[in-house]
Amino acid sequence: MRYRILIEQDEDRVFVAECPSLPGCISQGKTRKEAINNIQDAIEGYLESLKKHAEPIPLSIQEEIVEVAI
Repeated sequence: MRYRILIEQDEDRVFVAECPSLPGCISQGKTRKEAINNIQDAIEGYLESLKKHAEPIPLSIQEEIVEVAI
């Protein structure tokens, strides 16, 4: 499954990652790569919890990127 994540660096230079499709699913890391690895773990745990409690699992995203000339 694929989920969109957002990564921002905070004022302490820590990278904070969140998954907007999964409310409250947030993680962080000292590096961008660490934040990505940590949010992947958080997403897996979040989805396992939804499954365990028989809650609906949000659909995976399908995304396309288009280039435009201006």
